[in-house]
Amino acid sequence: MRLLLMSDTHLPKRAKELPEPLLAELPRADVVIHAGDWVDTATLDLLESRTRRFIGVYGNNDGPALRARLPEIARAELDGLRLGVVHETGAAQGRERRCAERFPDLDVLVFGHSHIPWDTTAATGLRLLNPGSPTDRRRQPHCTYMTATVKDGGLDEVSLHRLPPRG
Repeated sequence: MRLLLMSDTHLPKRAKELPEPLLAELPRADVVIHAGDWVDTATLDLLESRTRRFIGVYGNNDGPALRARLPEIARAELDGLRLGVVHETGAAQGRERRCAERFPDLDVLVFGHSHIPWDTTAATGLRLLNPGSPTDRRRQPHCTYMTATVKDGGLDEVSLHRLPPRG
């Protein structure tokens, strides 16, 4: 099962549209995950209409229209993998411990907010993934997203993809 992970798209404030390399991944993904800060409902409509399965949450920059359609925390079982999605996890220091305590029933937690890619594992085995942002790199060298594969109830082949600079 192939996963496509993104967060913090901030459309149309940070970019006019999702980058073409990211859009090209949509038909390849079995599940598309967005960890919040959409800003517009058009991006949610696009992902829902072009994906086989979609999992998403709202972020701190998302208004009432998005909050009416998305949860603050999403959970799903994907071929035995217990996955959660949330926008904010707090400061980087102590993140693994805090998230392991808050989400003891998960194998993987996808989060956003910082626009900084993140891939660590807590002492409990909880894997924490932040795909960064495909539209707003902030202090990062590149805009990014992630792909991963679910295999035998575990996460496999996690890849961070760097996007070319916008023209």
